[in-house]
Amino acid sequence: MLQTFVRVSAMACLLVVAYEMNGAIANQTAIKFLVDKGEYAKAEALLQAQVDDVAAPITGDAAVQLETIRRMRREFPLSKAEVLNQVRETIPDATAEDIERWTESGDLHHRVIDGDLRYFRRGASNLPRLNDDAKRRRDAALEARGEKPKPRFDLPSVIREVYAERERTGADEVYPVHHHVTYTVTVKDSCDRVVPGATVRAWLPFPQEYRHQSQVRLVSSSPEVKHTAPNGSPHRTVYFEETIGADAKPPELAVEFDFVTAAYCPDLDPAAVKPYGQGGETYRQYTAERLPHIALTSEVRQLAASIVGDESNPLRKAQRLFTWVSKNITWIGEMEYGAVPSLSLKGLTMRCGDCGVQNISFVTLCRAVGVPARWQSGFGTKPGEENMHDWAEFYVEPWGWLPVDASYGLQKSDDPKVRDFFCGHMDPYRLIVNLDYARPLDPPATSLRAEPNDFQRGEIEIDGHNLYFDDWRWDLKVETKRVE
Repeated sequence: MLQTFVRVSAMACLLVVAYEMNGAIANQTAIKFLVDKGEYAKAEALLQAQVDDVAAPITGDAAVQLETIRRMRREFPLSKAEVLNQVRETIPDATAEDIERWTESGDLHHRVIDGDLRYFRRGASNLPRLNDDAKRRRDAALEARGEKPKPRFDLPSVIREVYAERERTGADEVYPVHHHVTYTVTVKDSCDRVVPGATVRAWLPFPQEYRHQSQVRLVSSSPEVKHTAPNGSPHRTVYFEETIGADAKPPELAVEFDFVTAAYCPDLDPAAVKPYGQGGETYRQYTAERLPHIALTSEVRQLAASIVGDESNPLRKAQRLFTWVSKNITWIGEMEYGAVPSLSLKGLTMRCGDCGVQNISFVTLCRAVGVPARWQSGFGTKPGEENMHDWAEFYVEPWGWLPVDASYGLQKSDDPKVRDFFCGHMDPYRLIVNLDYARPLDPPATSLRAEPNDFQRGEIEIDGHNLYFDDWRWDLKVETKRVE
């Protein structure tokens, strides 16, 4: 009797658990369906019912989904009239009919949210990159005003000097550049979490010691740095912690550091390539799928296979994939990554995206054909063009990890060495901060990060609540000098 009772009770418990799991799965399916349809308000209502305290730090799945929807609304804030006004800033003769046509073609990015057509906050600036007619009309308007595009940093000239120095010295690491960086984040006066006695925690970027980047030195900080993440951490940070004073002054945190980055220019001969040890940890880890952002779907595998064709040499495979991404995935200003469900699928299906989308698309294609590849990021430091930047690495024996930047892509040059430089080589104007993406910070953050994937601008919490980018601003100052 007792054994029968125990078996029946256990079965009843399993049925309850199965029912609850099926209910949760059904609820998640309904929420995803609503979000995909743009029915955000209905999805929010379902999620709010699952959150015990909407004012608490964002930690649970439902709270994270709610915040993601809020961030998505922020990405698509513009009405048709507002986006027309933005487009007219560079294309003065644009009409409502043009907006309709560009919307229908998909070149003016938009979504229907709760029944309203809303446009991407960077859609107007992206439009000429995606639409030939818009580009022609923008360029004609610039010419009519007597304006010329801002001169770009002459990267091909630097690449030629890098090769010349390599030929003189025979070294792989050449053309070193000394960097002096001051990085500051400031919480805005409008942030309502700035109250006396509140605890501020902040993580700011700090350089890795990594092969061609060396001589890292913390010069100063304000306030005092409490902890520096060890070299080799996925995201290298300096950590601050302080209490807001009685004057409730919005926090400002700053770090000043030096480092030297050299160009990396190994002599890559496809004939010297050695076969992989496919049982090794490097091969297994870096040819694997890593959802959601490295998605090895059957369609992705077929695309990668069609690009490399019958090529079996890993270096040449990577070169073919690099060329394809460079030619087929157009650079545009991107949404915040926390609002992009899969970076690689975004790039490989829509064929556009920013540097992170372009490079993780390259990483994904490499893994799909058995070439180990991984993420790397931080900042680009070309004089006059300092900004956040993402790139990648792929692994080929006997050289090991080789840098690649599918966003810089093929350079405009008749010299194949200059044209193809960024597949296996790297310029010296870099600040390497991250050796991976979407890993925990050191020490760990409490709530959902403003940028849960990449780490560049930093992260700030007040009493465990993460501050999103509309609550603070960042400033990067870089002084570079070539080391003779």
